[in-house]
Amino acid sequence: MSSHAINMGAESEQTRCPIMPTYGAPSVMFVRGQGTELWDSQGKRYLDFVGGLAVQSLGHANPEVAEAISEQAMKLTQVSNYWATEHAHHVALELDRHITGVGSSPGSESESPSGQVFFCNSGAEANELAFKLARKSTGNGQFEILTAMGSFHGRTLAALAACGQPHKHEPFEPMPSGFYHFERDEPNSLEALMTSSTAAIHVEPVQGEGGVWPSNETFMSRVQELSSEHGVLFMVDEVQSGLCRTGKWFAFQHFGVKPDVVCIAKALGNGFPIAAVWARAEVASAFQAGDHGSTYGGNPLGTAAARKVLEIMERDNYPQKASILGDVLSAALLDLPRVISVRGMGGMLAAELDGDVSADIALQAAQNGLLVNPIPPTAIRFTPPLSTSLDLVDEAMSILKGVLHAQPSS
Repeated sequence: MSSHAINMGAESEQTRCPIMPTYGAPSVMFVRGQGTELWDSQGKRYLDFVGGLAVQSLGHANPEVAEAISEQAMKLTQVSNYWATEHAHHVALELDRHITGVGSSPGSESESPSGQVFFCNSGAEANELAFKLARKSTGNGQFEILTAMGSFHGRTLAALAACGQPHKHEPFEPMPSGFYHFERDEPNSLEALMTSSTAAIHVEPVQGEGGVWPSNETFMSRVQELSSEHGVLFMVDEVQSGLCRTGKWFAFQHFGVKPDVVCIAKALGNGFPIAAVWARAEVASAFQAGDHGSTYGGNPLGTAAARKVLEIMERDNYPQKASILGDVLSAALLDLPRVISVRGMGGMLAAELDGDVSADIALQAAQNGLLVNPIPPTAIRFTPPLSTSLDLVDEAMSILKGVLHAQPSS
């Protein structure tokens, strides 16, 4: 086993891991994947119900995506964004079509889009751009961004300041100014924060790291109304919940609202780093040449992957796959011991447990060949590949049932 899997607490320079300890000490090294299955360096098989944190929606090593990346890698990987490349235009049009519901058949480029897209490389970068766009497009001294308690928007400084999780701020204070947090799904709390300096309301339609908490239609409708009344942007962070994960192309579509800005990442490249921000055309027009940039954003390799991902999702009806997977997984979880309730949408679920035991359960599940995510302490998060078969759901639940039976009651 390489040094990457060695305890990072060791003092010896010969055994010290060369990777910074931002994720804790890695206990397993994965070397191969296929669909929902992973194999470590010792040949042990695992079922991946974390899915790269909602990244691997089409499954690990999807052959069509791998082929698209391979073919593009032999043609062109990157040039400056001073020039156009062949896939970015197409991906931007497809994102616009799926966000707005306006447009003709897949691949049609005959109609003018309702919005415009900026490509970057990660969810944090997408949110950073959204904050800049809010300040630039509203003007008149408007610079404050309102986000929910419990929200998560990334770990760069501004994205971290936007997170409604104060314990994450403390090691890096002072935080950038202009970010304020309202109580999740509480319109009165939100309205009380709005001032003449507010530039945008930025929400996750389903909070991910906060514990998989879906919003509700009443609150989302009120966000839309307040944004319109106060002349501020309504922005949604769909980094985890977007691209079919919740049973629709984007989670905000469950609530009948129309945001001004949509942040997208994770599943867009199915493992290849690519992200995007869509904005209504009149909002996007606030940016001029030089206002923002990304050396690798929208490169031919990433957009080739994204183009194939969007093609597969539409062709194989991934919103429906997510809905079916969510129904089956939710019912199976509710039958397990120590599971109090299940919440979420589609293939983005959390099982609430009867105590602060999620970390121990996740550790034991991994030892038995099942990967799950213990966030928060009382719940386990599930974001498996949306291609996961029902047989593998049964196998995963059998493993988890054994772990829950064996775990001492709190």
